[in-house]
Amino acid sequence: MRAALSESWGRYAAARGRRSAPGRRPGGASRSRWRSWVPLVVVLLTLVGLTGLAGSAQAAGAAAGAVPETGFSLIGDDLAARYDAAYQVNADGSVNVTQTIDWTFPTGGNKHGIVRTVTVRAGYGDNKNQYRYYDLTDVTVTSPTGAPTDVSITDAGAEQRIRVGSPDQAVSGTQTYVVSYRLAHIVNDIGDGTAEFYFNHVTPSGNEFTYRRVTASVTAPVAATKAACYYGATGSTTPCTAQAGTTSTFTTPDIAPGQGASIVTSYPRTAFADLTPDIREGSATGGSSVSPGLARFLAWLSTGLGLLLPVGAAAGMGWLVWTRGRDERYADLTPGLTPGLGQEGTAVVRGGRRGPVAVQFTPPQGVPPGLAGTVLDEAADVVDVTATLIDLAVRGHLTLTQTQDAGLLRKADWALTWTPSTDRAELEPFEQHLLDGVFAQGTPTQLSALKNSFAPTLKRVQQLMYDATVSRGWFRRDPSRQRGGWLAMGIAVGVLGLLGAFFLSALVSGLSVAGLPVSGPVLLGGGSVIAGVLMAVLGARMPARTATGSAVLAQIEGFRQYLATAEASQIRWEEAQEIFSRFLPYAMVFGLAKRWAAVFEEVAAAATAAGHTVLMPTWYSGYPGMYTFVSLTEGLDLFSTQAASTFVSTPGSSGSSGFGGGGFSGGGGGGSGGGSW
Repeated sequence: MRAALSESWGRYAAARGRRSAPGRRPGGASRSRWRSWVPLVVVLLTLVGLTGLAGSAQAAGAAAGAVPETGFSLIGDDLAARYDAAYQVNADGSVNVTQTIDWTFPTGGNKHGIVRTVTVRAGYGDNKNQYRYYDLTDVTVTSPTGAPTDVSITDAGAEQRIRVGSPDQAVSGTQTYVVSYRLAHIVNDIGDGTAEFYFNHVTPSGNEFTYRRVTASVTAPVAATKAACYYGATGSTTPCTAQAGTTSTFTTPDIAPGQGASIVTSYPRTAFADLTPDIREGSATGGSSVSPGLARFLAWLSTGLGLLLPVGAAAGMGWLVWTRGRDERYADLTPGLTPGLGQEGTAVVRGGRRGPVAVQFTPPQGVPPGLAGTVLDEAADVVDVTATLIDLAVRGHLTLTQTQDAGLLRKADWALTWTPSTDRAELEPFEQHLLDGVFAQGTPTQLSALKNSFAPTLKRVQQLMYDATVSRGWFRRDPSRQRGGWLAMGIAVGVLGLLGAFFLSALVSGLSVAGLPVSGPVLLGGGSVIAGVLMAVLGARMPARTATGSAVLAQIEGFRQYLATAEASQIRWEEAQEIFSRFLPYAMVFGLAKRWAAVFEEVAAAATAAGHTVLMPTWYSGYPGMYTFVSLTEGLDLFSTQAASTFVSTPGSSGSSGFGGGGFSGGGGGGSGGGSW
């Protein structure tokens, strides 16, 4: 008999792709051994104490003629005093389960009822992307003892939890519950002309309670040819009493916490109709189940979107960059020129090869250094703002005086002093806002005093610079806002794609299309992120200059070429001081300040040799003094660097941190289990 059962179990394990011993929690055997002793030790110690009390009470009662009690219930009980399950196996492979449970609740334990866990998902062979589904229906609960039988069913991954009882009403003592439900597609076609009903009678991984007087019966359309029962810790093959027949019966010793019991009956295959299992896409351990058809649709949908999104983003953004992200230019005019009188109809084209840029010996008219830098690289950088401040000093609106030299533990510092300007030209909005921000606390002001407070002014000045390029017709739209808009759109696409992938993975994990190494949700998430990155990167190229902006750019590049190639012999001594100061802010924007200073060192040396003196600028004073154009430029370079870090600085923040956390673990396996709540 044992050999026949072992042979049957081997066939069943091969068919299902897993062993049929109760439960599957790794390490459960060693853990359950010591856990099973805990309640036994508690019971023995309690019995020893209560036996003496009972003996004394019995003696006293006998003397008084009282009848002694035949038994008692421990105050700490929270267990199934009786557990009987009746299984009606149907010809369609389903089973109707009726569990009759006498549950003893602890006195004063504030318990409300019982919980039954029913496994509805199980692994299918070695396939990690498919699982076997047992549809749970027709759940009813009654209580002959009058306990509350409110029912709520929740999905818990591989299991569904049936909670019985009312949260508003506590129960105590021993209550009887009759729990009935139906599970579909339970019976297995073994493939050798037999069919088997296998059920984890008490779930090991979910069993934290003691079950006493455990019995079961299985009735099928025909008598069972054989039956087996096993109980104990995970992996146990210890047999319990099993009797095959028209109604097979099973009796199991008391089940301790961490233990379980499995029953199996075998029948001729001809006793049943179609036994095709309900196989679904996804993981057996979690996610909402969906029908195979919907699972395939979601797999194709997520896979298609995951593959098409990057391709669509690359194609769409490429088309936009080509048609709208390239600079316009006047087709028939020399670079740097704009249409004059009678040339209003000059054709405007986008992109294409631009002609050579002519050297320009003066800055573009009406283009201050800060805006020159903005047009040059389509960004109002901090260096464009500091160059604007130097330009305002050159034009007589303020002076810069170094008041502290840099040291090992200190930074250099400058005093900025406002001066009534002889330049009566109206300031640009960004220039006026810059001056107002620098001297908001009065004059003079130390550069270091602007630390942690100037960032809002800097941001506003940069925005006004962008606005100036648009209002002058050099850009159709604010380059910064264009780049920011595409960046935000790219982030939105990536985030929405990841959320969609997460939702699909939670719905049915492991969705995949045959032939692809990764699942649909993974492709969707990855494709969305790639598409978002493409939109952000290519969106950064969307700002485009108008034809007028391209002409101004050619003039700026022509002037930069002059500063990069100018020779000392080309500069007249009497104009040297004015030219040096006037062109220096542009040289700072172009990154040519040191070269420009070196040229003027040669001009000053040549002037001195000829008996002339080239005066140094009066708008800047070094520390403790500045004697050459190179040292002046080095001081301004240090000022520009320190001003940049000062302008962008913001107040630091502090806070507290906490440590904490926790975790939980759980498992599934088997067919039925539960406890109290």
